[in-house]
Amino acid sequence: MNSLTRGWRGSRPLFTLYLPTMPFVLFALFPLYFMFVTSFKKNAELYDVTSVPFWIGRGVTFGHYELLSKDTFFWSWFVNSLMVSVAASLISVVLGILAAYPLARLKFPGAESFGVAIFITYLVPPSLLFLPLSTVVNRLGLSDSLWALVVTYPTFLVPFCTWLLMGYFRTVPKEIEECAMLDGCNRLQTLIRILLPVAVPGVICAALFAFTLSWNEFLYSLVFVSPAELKTLTVGVFSELIRGDIYYWGALMAGACIGSFPIVIAYVFFLDYYVSGLTAGAVK
Repeated sequence: MNSLTRGWRGSRPLFTLYLPTMPFVLFALFPLYFMFVTSFKKNAELYDVTSVPFWIGRGVTFGHYELLSKDTFFWSWFVNSLMVSVAASLISVVLGILAAYPLARLKFPGAESFGVAIFITYLVPPSLLFLPLSTVVNRLGLSDSLWALVVTYPTFLVPFCTWLLMGYFRTVPKEIEECAMLDGCNRLQTLIRILLPVAVPGVICAALFAFTLSWNEFLYSLVFVSPAELKTLTVGVFSELIRGDIYYWGALMAGACIGSFPIVIAYVFFLDYYVSGLTAGAVK
């Protein structure tokens, strides 16, 4: 009886945790698996309607990756996306911190309404904003440059970063800031030396979210940047590997695989911070 009880206790996680979550894990990973398998298939198998699309049956090829490297500006697109995403995320997080702190800590008329209004601006579709933003970009002389994206991405990144950081700042006890102010710190010193070190998970969560949105952004990059070598990864792969009714499926999947690496690496290293920052900010 005891051995049966111990056996059940040992296998209970298998039936109560692993098996119930397995369908969701497979569902989430299937697109990545399909991209990975397709990127290594030969064209003869790829365009054969009788072949099974879920595994490689006629040998592996690296030709699609060679096509990306030799016949396109793929690595320029990759670097462009990385630079724009890092710069836009850094600017947005800094502005979000400066906006979220007074809304979360200072008491002034309309603070709550102003915080809600900031979040509502995040809900405005980018397809409505790019028309007035195109006028701003042209007047600033930033058309067909990466600076056009660095300037416009914060328009949808700052509201979300501000809203997320407002929630996280409210989870930090005010008493530690009040003690610092009694010791002689002013507001700015309290923010930099006391609040931000405590709110690192929230800041990292906001930075990850901003980086992900910037990396995947498509519309602004398509509208504001035209030269092929200055395109970002999402637009470059789409515009150069889909020509009319010809789809370079192998190269498209290869580009998608490589393009997903920075996001995967970022979340692998900072997943705990991301979950902590998102859940703490969500309950306030």
